[in-house]
Amino acid sequence: MPMTTVDSEGALLRGAALFHGLADRNRLAIVRKLAHGERRVVDLTKALGVAQGTVSGHLACLRDCGLVVGRPEGRQMFYSIAHPELMDLLGAAEQLLALTGEAVELCPNYGPDDIPTDTDAATTPTTTEEVAP
Repeated sequence: MPMTTVDSEGALLRGAALFHGLADRNRLAIVRKLAHGERRVVDLTKALGVAQGTVSGHLACLRDCGLVVGRPEGRQMFYSIAHPELMDLLGAAEQLLALTGEAVELCPNYGPDDIPTDTDAATTPTTTEEVAP
């Protein structure tokens, strides 16, 4: 059931869970990398410059939310986006961010402490082109 048109508490809870699953800079960076094709944990660790345990934990979260899937090949696991609609969602989010200007960055609850620095730029999607395949 769509969460925007159906008056259902369950739909709202599922929507909140989806956005909570995406509400982390590292998870968004992982999704951005996976948008360009399958990756192993070691590939993501090198590309993002974060610890293997951190990547594995975020992949587990994304997998539990149904957003990524793993394909075993021998002793390796290759991760990919489970549903291409995720990229549509992130593209729509990018459009909304463009419309709000700096309002999201200035949000007293989530903005000021989460504004990326120059060192974060390599791991934080900033445009639709960086998020979409």
